[in-house]
Amino acid sequence: MLHSTGLSDAYEHCGLILDFAGVLTASPTEVHRAWCVSEGLEPGAWRFTLNDHPEGRRLYAALEVGEIGQAEWNEGTAALLGEHLDPVNLMGRAWVDVPPARRMIALARAARAAGHRLALLSNSFGLDPFNPYEHVGIWDLFDVHVVSELEGLAKPDPAIYRLALERIGLPAERCVFVDDHEANLPPAAELGITTVHVTGEDTAVAELEAHFGVTAVLAS
Repeated sequence: MLHSTGLSDAYEHCGLILDFAGVLTASPTEVHRAWCVSEGLEPGAWRFTLNDHPEGRRLYAALEVGEIGQAEWNEGTAALLGEHLDPVNLMGRAWVDVPPARRMIALARAARAAGHRLALLSNSFGLDPFNPYEHVGIWDLFDVHVVSELEGLAKPDPAIYRLALERIGLPAERCVFVDDHEANLPPAAELGITTVHVTGEDTAVAELEAHFGVTAVLAS
């Protein structure tokens, strides 16, 4: 659902600020459940370890802001998931089959072609050895990049939204921020950015098409 804080239709060119996972990719939940089963784990092991296990949460938070790298995270998290689990490229193995959100990517391309500025605002899950942005092929789509691992800041810290506005070079009232995690939206809205909560790709794309006056066209 699009929550406007006063974006004016009078502005010809605006800013589109996009989250990555769950916005430019499909929801990873079912892929991660299937991956867990393929590795001999309980289907919900990935989600539980990253979100609910105290050490798993600590490791993931440290990865997001660059306090540890992906290789170190792989080692620590593999040990939490199961003694038998190979830590080599753990993040990459779990994420490699998550498909891109093709209609959202097409929407972003259409917005940029129409002259709007694009910013990637992403809480990182590591860049090496597995780079998710290169894997999906969206890095060059954006005018500016704000990735938490590189900035030492992560959503929902208000400072990272201010940094995105600074880099995109537009006032908050001319920008739209899109994220699948509802908790990440209020700090953007408080700055005056229009927000879109992604609960489904088709609905979000339709809202953005109407808002930016563009059409997402899938490549044949």
